Amino acid sequence: MLIGGIAKATGTKVNTIRFYEDIGLMPEAARTAAGQRTYKEQDVERLSFIRHARKLGFSIDETRSLLSVKARPDQSCDEAGDIALRHLRAVDERISRLQALRSELRSVVAACTGGEVSECKIIETLSRNPAASSAGR
Repeated sequence: MLIGGIAKATGTKVNTIRFYEDIGLMPEAARTAAGQRTYKEQDVERLSFIRHARKLGFSIDETRSLLSVKARPDQSCDEAGDIALRHLRAVDERISRLQALRSELRSVVAACTGGEVSECKIIETLSRNPAASSAGR
């Protein structure tokens, strides 16, 4: 299968496949006599794994670690669980920060009474020193 075929089979852009090869997530593809990259079914499976991990928000390094765990099928899956748990905690933290952001934005929007920019509560709030605001991030 050529690069266009694996791209279509996995829903991955060709330049992303090349990038994954460049950084070692995907092995270097075999080449035809004409220099075109060729892939096997195992490459499709690996790329599908990578794509799914990335859709779940795992970083490149986390994905690399998960691939390393996957390569040792007879070992305990504790390491995969640890990676996923750390990622889940990071997601929970991001959600918490986003909820605080949403709350602050709702307050800013609710304070808007229309009128002229010189009296705009949104502009006034954004003009304040962030360290003085309740979110202070």
